Amino acid sequence: MSRGVCFFVMAAALLLSHGAWAQMQPHRADYVLRLGTANGPRIGTAVQDITLDCTAWHIRRDISTEIALTSSWKLSLASKLDGDEPRDGSGFRYRLTQIQNGEERITKGKVERGKGGLRADIASADNPSRFVLPLQTLMPVTAIGHLVDRLRAKATAFPALAFDAEVFGDSFLVDVTELDPGTLRSDPATGKPVAVPASSSWPISMTFTRGREQAQNPLFSVVARIYDNGVLDRLTIDTGLLKVSADLQRLEMHKAPACPASG
Repeated sequence: MSRGVCFFVMAAALLLSHGAWAQMQPHRADYVLRLGTANGPRIGTAVQDITLDCTAWHIRRDISTEIALTSSWKLSLASKLDGDEPRDGSGFRYRLTQIQNGEERITKGKVERGKGGLRADIASADNPSRFVLPLQTLMPVTAIGHLVDRLRAKATAFPALAFDAEVFGDSFLVDVTELDPGTLRSDPATGKPVAVPASSSWPISMTFTRGREQAQNPLFSVVARIYDNGVLDRLTIDTGLLKVSADLQRLEMHKAPACPASG
């Protein structure tokens, strides 16, 4: 069960990410997490604050969950990510703190593009590693921007490789499919839908497989609505062991910086 919850946290974290600077608007998004459908028991929250300066995106993400497996056994997991990605998507530096049932684990990671390729250096107490990622791997910020660009171009199904910091510290192969609007679940019964200032949106399905060691079956899948400014809502995460819904509860848009033209 703990493995399934970790998959859920990763899925929520990746999807609560943000698009490339051309489409994305910096924002803070607050989500409520529920077990099963949107009317299921509340199990936690996810908060992400995304800011932008003239050199980089700055990601501050905080996810907290608690699931009662039995009347006497509860599984709690918290994940806090602080990351920075250059606006050109050339790398990603981050610090990740995860606490599972009171046990803390800290990971520091760095991904950089250079002459030798796309190199990752992941430092953790139990499993430090260095390896080379496929050159087409997209950093967390750029990945959603790529997704929005492909949907705008009327692509209805396509793959992408995206770097993941929360679960494996490695790449995921993400297969994206645009869905029929009627397949997306309806608004939750509690609370009013949050208005998102965007001109377009798409219902999508995404399946996640290990990027460097692609398995035959996906590790987990996500259904959601993505807006052209990078905001997501109506998420349903399916790990195979459990389903979790994530619904937008509050959205605050930040102003983008006024930066001097390059060149």
